[in-house]
Amino acid sequence: MEAAPDIHILRLLAGFGLLLIPVGLSLLVRLGIIGQLMISVGRMTGQLFLMSIVLIYLFRWDNPLINIAWVIVMIFFACLSAMVNSKLSFRSFFVPVFLAYFVGAGFVLLFFNKIIVNHENIFTARLLVVIGGMLLGNSLNSAIIGISHYYESIRKDNKRYLYLLSLGATQNEALLPFFRDAMLAALKPFMANMATMGLVSLPGMMTGQILGGAAPETAIKYQIAILLAIFTAVTISVSLSIYFTSRRAFNAYGVLKKDFFKS
Repeated sequence: MEAAPDIHILRLLAGFGLLLIPVGLSLLVRLGIIGQLMISVGRMTGQLFLMSIVLIYLFRWDNPLINIAWVIVMIFFACLSAMVNSKLSFRSFFVPVFLAYFVGAGFVLLFFNKIIVNHENIFTARLLVVIGGMLLGNSLNSAIIGISHYYESIRKDNKRYLYLLSLGATQNEALLPFFRDAMLAALKPFMANMATMGLVSLPGMMTGQILGGAAPETAIKYQIAILLAIFTAVTISVSLSIYFTSRRAFNAYGVLKKDFFKS
């Protein structure tokens, strides 16, 4: 199969013309999203072009230490995004969440490269950086949902939590219903998305590989493997994030500290 043809820069600019439709609708019904849309599109375009330059040099150097360092940088920004979107205290939450991402995504990434792909160099940029980016990018939203849901539920239903403690339940027993609900909130949307893939949608990795010239059966196997890896990374990262942060989020009496949240 032939590789996908390159897109000339002028034709890419023509693609931006599609934005006239959502912009026109926003003006017509006063959605008020034009400013935010322009910022989002601008950031997306600049970041992707910058990343293309970075990838060129990462692929050219293909140094294991540089590749690992770049994955750590990606984990840093993933955690930063999680802090901003979940409205949790950066000072209190960042280190535990970073460790959870590092362990969860790191383990799954190495397992994927060594066991599933069986590449002789698991630290090559084309695997470590690209697959690492897919794991982090696709698991970020679920992680934000899970962590936010856990602490918001405790805050809103604090009487239930304290009541369970007053009945003699241990802190872990009292927190278990909140942990269960948070994990379900994080995992259910992803499971629903997986259930429709192939019939309703063609996922990104599979589409990219087919456009790149790979055989459909090869693209399908890679897509199945990466979805299983992402789901596992989400499960590990969210559960460890909750576990690590819970060890610091409560005082000696089992009460949730208020300074763990942004005002």
